[in-house]
Amino acid sequence: MVATVVWSGSFVATRGMADTVPPVQAVFWRWIIAAVAVTPFAARQAWQQRALLRKHLGYISLATLFGVTLYNTLVHQAGLTTSASNMGMIMAASPVIMALYARLGGERLGARRSCGMLLAAFGVLLLVGDGSLGFDFGAGDLWMFGAALSFATYSALLKRKPAEIGGLAFLLSTFVLGALMLAPAYAVSLTVQGGFEATPHTVGPLLYVGVFSSAVAFFAWNKAISLIGAARAGVVYYLQPVCVAVLGLLLLGERTGPAQLLCMALILGGVAFGSTARR
Repeated sequence: MVATVVWSGSFVATRGMADTVPPVQAVFWRWIIAAVAVTPFAARQAWQQRALLRKHLGYISLATLFGVTLYNTLVHQAGLTTSASNMGMIMAASPVIMALYARLGGERLGARRSCGMLLAAFGVLLLVGDGSLGFDFGAGDLWMFGAALSFATYSALLKRKPAEIGGLAFLLSTFVLGALMLAPAYAVSLTVQGGFEATPHTVGPLLYVGVFSSAVAFFAWNKAISLIGAARAGVVYYLQPVCVAVLGLLLLGERTGPAQLLCMALILGGVAFGSTARR
């Protein structure tokens, strides 16, 4: 729940700096800030487990690629051409993919949780279609579908994290490795697009997505996956479109009409129904 609410704000922050900070540069600095923020808490554990981290470097690199490098780059790219509300709505497709991954892995979803997921998914479809089941996706929407797939893959990979790797050590290693993966693209972006001006309108959102949306939210999400699984955590993730729509209205002036409110009620109803299911 903590991760879902915090990530809702990140879509608004991402959309807000879309015209001032190039996507790759925003993502690169996001992970630099996140690594700095988590280092005081994770450095000791990471150092103690350095041999273990090297042993599982292949797994950590794969998780980093989907959850840190690709996912966030796609989100920031989408922010150039679609609204914060649409970003949150489309990302709500990822729990469906998480549930499919879980089912393929042999996890039983249960009728109640499946019904809650379908009800919430129906609300998301209506929300994206502006009250109907017709769709008119732009480039930004398609980038967000890629982000949803990437994030769902990352969440599925978390279930395979070696138990002996500490949560903080894993978090710090993915942040550092993610920044390293982005470094070549960051250098190209600087050369082609130039840098960005450090102002309150750029530094403020970067600090938010670096500290809260990365360090805090990723720790909370990883912990939730380890405790209740990706499919069950994914049901609560449906709250994100509602949070994003409210923040988009308050901070960016994005419209939320009666049709959107009805769809949000469906999403909330599905979340409430599915999240109370027994495992």
